[in-house]
Amino acid sequence: MNLECPPPQDIIIIGISGDLSQRKLLPALYNLAAADLLPKRGQIIGLARTDLGHEGFIDFARRSIKLFSHTGFDKKVWSLLEPRLTFIRLDNEGYARLREFAKEKERLIYLALPPSVVPEIIRNLQKADLVSGTRLVVEKPFGWDLESAKELARLSHETFDESQIFRIDHYLGKETVQNILVVRFGNSMFERVWNRDAIDHMQITVAESIGIEQRGAFYEEVGALRDIIQNHIFQVLSLLTMEPPASFEPEAIRDERAKLFKAMHPLDPANVVRGQYTRGRVDGHEVPGYREEEGVSPDSTTETFAALKLFIDNWRWAGVPFFLRTGKRLPLRATEVLIAFREVPIRFFEGTGVEELRPNHLTLDIQPEEEIKLSFVAKVPGPEIKVKSVEMRFSYGESFMSKPAEAYERLIHDAMVGNHTLFARRDAVESAWAVMQPVLDNMPPIHFYRAGTWGPQVAESIIAPRQWHLR
Repeated sequence: MNLECPPPQDIIIIGISGDLSQRKLLPALYNLAAADLLPKRGQIIGLARTDLGHEGFIDFARRSIKLFSHTGFDKKVWSLLEPRLTFIRLDNEGYARLREFAKEKERLIYLALPPSVVPEIIRNLQKADLVSGTRLVVEKPFGWDLESAKELARLSHETFDESQIFRIDHYLGKETVQNILVVRFGNSMFERVWNRDAIDHMQITVAESIGIEQRGAFYEEVGALRDIIQNHIFQVLSLLTMEPPASFEPEAIRDERAKLFKAMHPLDPANVVRGQYTRGRVDGHEVPGYREEEGVSPDSTTETFAALKLFIDNWRWAGVPFFLRTGKRLPLRATEVLIAFREVPIRFFEGTGVEELRPNHLTLDIQPEEEIKLSFVAKVPGPEIKVKSVEMRFSYGESFMSKPAEAYERLIHDAMVGNHTLFARRDAVESAWAVMQPVLDNMPPIHFYRAGTWGPQVAESIIAPRQWHLR
């Protein structure tokens, strides 16, 4: 990453003992240290109700980095990072001790916690006089519905200004997602056809082969609609469909994203399919059904799969359907955006026996590989008119001979330097919940699907007569 070094500041993670800190935050800080992108001065302070103790925290951080850092473990980098690590138990005196240890004028406070405890944390930060100079990073989901999102924003703004709040959705830190703006607005051949005149529809699929991974109690409260679609997929969709910003300044981009959310038509529950996985086979292994998972009710109606059709009410996109889909225990792990262009309006090839005259499409692979592919039709060599769909492909790893930085590295760095571009703003969050609210008020029934399949068969009706690209 060719980025500036952040100013001196303390980095504080509340909820340091959790899965997010272990898998993402601590490895991200280590990788930033390896790239010389941590502040030159400041402590890294972890707080948790679980009493790790100082040595226990050091061991926890070392193990996390060895297991999950994509750059490997370098003893020299670790020797620079370890002296900056401090642990504070989050008990009655925890915030007072935090005030003593946090000596820098500026600080980044990362709330690696569920939204239900955020108001309490904010009140405690205010009591400890830790508001001025703080940049507050809040993990999604930003509430559970429109009403709770508004209440969370109200409570946050009683203490913090909007400019201090960084609502993080790690999908916006992925290189391919960021590249959407450059592909669209930096290439006239795309932007000129990026509208209802040329595009038939778009698909966004977030597929996971894993289950809920010991997070049954959490997932019972959230489900696929709140966890993935209202957050990750809506954020990606906003970049795909927003109007060109006046500049690449953070607020110019966030203004256009906010306008886009306001233009989204509230979801019709009839255009939404909810599913839940049952026992099946994934990657050759027998896996339990969702209702058999630890922490899940045996008669749960929480969805682990959701597919829906959405419309945007503006001049650019009127009449274009957007098909969004996500699920757990699907056949593979993949996040894909498909922009499907309209069919050729003439029948020049009729009677030639052509079977592969397919509409052009642009595919953005976000994970596991970060690639962009453009399909078009070409003639097969030979005396007869035979055509075949072929592909042009761009790979980050092959083109730049380097692996893109992890999303959390980029986003933590942006928060440390105060760059809001890739973070959600209050008005956009509330508008996105307003789009989802009709479904939350009138949940469609659950349809079961066997683990290892592409979800319930009824999901095909959402996109018919078209077909899902990943299937």
